[in-house]
Amino acid sequence: MPKPIIDTDACIGCGACAEACPVDVIEVDDVAVAANEDDCLGCGNCADTCPVGAIEIED
Repeated sequence: MPKPIIDTDACIGCGACAEACPVDVIEVDDVAVAANEDDCLGCGNCADTCPVGAIEIED
């Protein structure tokens, strides 16, 4: 199953990834976290949208 791997040290907490996710896998407080990673579709929208490259999709 795919899941987002988030580098919390690099994350700037902008929320772009959460907005880009079609199934609400990512939540942002101070930094992004994969709150519902079992729902991940592996589409890569979050990784493509992240302005600092803090997200990778792992299969």
